[in-house]
Amino acid sequence: MRILIAPDKFKGTLTGAEAAEAMAAGIRRALPDAEITTQPIADGGEGTLEAVLAAGGERRETVVRGPLSDSLTAPWALTGSTAVIETARASGLEFVSPTTQTAGDAHCYGSGELIAAALDAGVTEIVLGVGGSAMTDGGSGALRALGARILDDDGAARPLGGLALARASRLDLEGLDSRLKDVRLRIAVDVQNPLHGPDGAAYIFGAQKGADAQMQEALDAALVQWARVLREATGVDVQQPGAGAAGGFPSAFVACTGASLEPGFDLVADLTGLEEKLEGCDLVVTGEGSLDAQSEFGKAPLGLADRARRRNLPVLAVAGRITLSEEALAGHGVLHSRSLAATAPSVDAAMAEAALYTGVAAEEVMRAYLSCS
Repeated sequence: MRILIAPDKFKGTLTGAEAAEAMAAGIRRALPDAEITTQPIADGGEGTLEAVLAAGGERRETVVRGPLSDSLTAPWALTGSTAVIETARASGLEFVSPTTQTAGDAHCYGSGELIAAALDAGVTEIVLGVGGSAMTDGGSGALRALGARILDDDGAARPLGGLALARASRLDLEGLDSRLKDVRLRIAVDVQNPLHGPDGAAYIFGAQKGADAQMQEALDAALVQWARVLREATGVDVQQPGAGAAGGFPSAFVACTGASLEPGFDLVADLTGLEEKLEGCDLVVTGEGSLDAQSEFGKAPLGLADRARRRNLPVLAVAGRITLSEEALAGHGVLHSRSLAATAPSVDAAMAEAALYTGVAAEEVMRAYLSCS
């Protein structure tokens, strides 16, 4: 039997690649002669780079400014003439101890430096995976790294960070890297939040970045001003679905480069040749940290399950926890599922030894499938 094992990350415990290897070990115990292919998947946020590298992408590294301007080395990938960048690798929350101050000061300048490195490599396409960000700066930091200037009423440059946008009055694009005109920018998004407002970047995602209620209000007002500055400079209204992802990062590039916002899983699936891998298999095993109601809105595992179902391929699922009903999973073609929470003696044990219990759950779900087939 030819089996494709393609999970997303188990956030906080296992990367997609680690989860895939743990699943493979369990499945081999149930079916020793299985022909197994592993391929991590992602929905366009964290894990995108890993998925592309696992599919044969070439790893590159660039020294950049982190979200609070500390120097760090950020990886990215080349696959053919396409560069794949995760904003989290340069501007991620992992590089910050979140406080109210960092929520206002954090920026994505380093993500712009990664884009510049990709342009230096001569690519014709740049795919940006967004998510896990520390900033709420509307992508302004990255624009500045690429030559744009953000000025106040007196013509002075504004500091980096989302809060500083409140006093931005003009965007000078004269120095913006001209090579951006010749490159296709594709931004992978898995949320539909607008840039500002009650469902925007500051109010929905600000708290996890350290923003209290007062800071969320201030950052939202700053993003309203940023949208006005972008519209005056480019004529583009950036208050649109998806522009609020990653602290509003897409808004700057939708306005200034014509970047497209695309469903994250579909974009990653194309980059990793997932359809070709599905063609050669008899069974698909997928999963992630939590299979829940959010999984039905563009998340990778059920996106993969839907593709497999259209090919009449059976699907099994393993997850840290599963709150979706069997009926809901069956609607995506998932025949059997197992959670680590149900397999391990406790949630703490499942977290502490995630690889072990992922393998156990995979073995159990495989045996359940074999007993019914």
